[in-house]
Amino acid sequence: MKDKDILRYLKKGHFRVSVFGSARIKEGSYVYNQVKSLGKMLGERGIDLVSGGGPGVMEASIAGHKIGRKKTNAKAIGLGIKLPHEQRFAKGLTLKKEFARFSGRLDNFMLLSDAVVVAPGGIGTMLELFYAWQLVQVEHICNIPVILMGDMWKGLVKWLEKEPLRRRYFEKRTRRMVFVARDCKEVIRMIDKAYDAFKKDDKNFCLNFEKYSL
Repeated sequence: MKDKDILRYLKKGHFRVSVFGSARIKEGSYVYNQVKSLGKMLGERGIDLVSGGGPGVMEASIAGHKIGRKKTNAKAIGLGIKLPHEQRFAKGLTLKKEFARFSGRLDNFMLLSDAVVVAPGGIGTMLELFYAWQLVQVEHICNIPVILMGDMWKGLVKWLEKEPLRRRYFEKRTRRMVFVARDCKEVIRMIDKAYDAFKKDDKNFCLNFEKYSL
């Protein structure tokens, strides 16, 4: 995918959701099936999917999206990364591009994202989470929803509230920029609200944080 192809997807009215998560998640596992179901629901709504394009969570979201988009014009965009060990692109992508550096890849994720879903993952997934969160915090991008899916994140969120937030290293307003969802059904309810606001061009839209707090 060339830069002009990316810019083509920045046109008004095109809603895209980035899904982050571990490449180590196995097919058939609970997390894999949850992400696959989420991808399917995004495709059915005509919402574009953006992912790392590789195995695990990325493959699950793409597989589900391919099923869901059969009657829509939704696209699946894969932003890969060159690594010492080969990382193949998953089947089912509409467009794909490979990056030499994580920094350029992350910037393109944010360029394309109208919402971010973070499934369980490791260091790379947390890098993506905190990068997206900080850009929203400092208003380098608009106030897009950053949604953590699954129980794995509860401990991290509680630690953030107990330590850095209590010490006033960031504000309560910043904490409210990230939402916690139990499963794919709760995620898609949040996405639906964000998509509706997007279509109405509601720049001041904010999810009801209290409803989704721990």
